[in-house]
Amino acid sequence: MRTVKDMLAAANEAVPRISATEAQELAAQPQTVLLDVRDAAEVKASGKAKGALHVSRGLLEFRADPESPLHDAAFDRAKTIIVYCASGGRSALAGKTLKDMGYKDVRNLGGFKDWVEGGGEVENA
Repeated sequence: MRTVKDMLAAANEAVPRISATEAQELAAQPQTVLLDVRDAAEVKASGKAKGALHVSRGLLEFRADPESPLHDAAFDRAKTIIVYCASGGRSALAGKTLKDMGYKDVRNLGGFKDWVEGGGEVENA
């Protein structure tokens, strides 16, 4: 039986954690997708990182899979994907899911607060 703790440990091992500075540098590149996996209410309350794609954690697999009728064309396995959530747990799990789905370059920024505290720009959702 696997626990959430086990799943987070595996996710954190598979997906490198990066700083807000590194995330901002990468996000400025056209081959990078900055991905917010928080729920809609969270994004509405605080805004999101400027330029970030918002896909709630519950819809991630459907948006990221090119075979899904709900696929979002922003997802491209050739791009770097930087994931964040509120504190880093959901983004770690989302990053591991993307890796399992064949996305090669996935990074975990951690929490939205890390982006904000690192001087990242915020926009309303």
